Amino acid sequence: MPLNALQGDVPTWVATVRVVLLGVQVLTSVLLILLILLHSPKSDGVSIGGAAGNLFSSQRGAEASLNNLTYWMAGIFLSTSFVLGYYF
Repeated sequence: MPLNALQGDVPTWVATVRVVLLGVQVLTSVLLILLILLHSPKSDGVSIGGAAGNLFSSQRGAEASLNNLTYWMAGIFLSTSFVLGYYF
């Protein structure tokens, strides 16, 4: 049963959990915006010469890590959204 359907005062632990979840959601939303803005565009343009692939090989690893971190932040944000929407 959702907690907002209860009558009377809300227990202090419920208010604390609500504040913590809202704080986590705000933090993950800001981090998610920053992570999305850090992504490079899909079209890297036309490279001149064949050595460009070797030059940016470490950037691909950084992009993969950035993608992984973005997926985690999105999952945390969606989870807190569902919990806050259902219970609070």
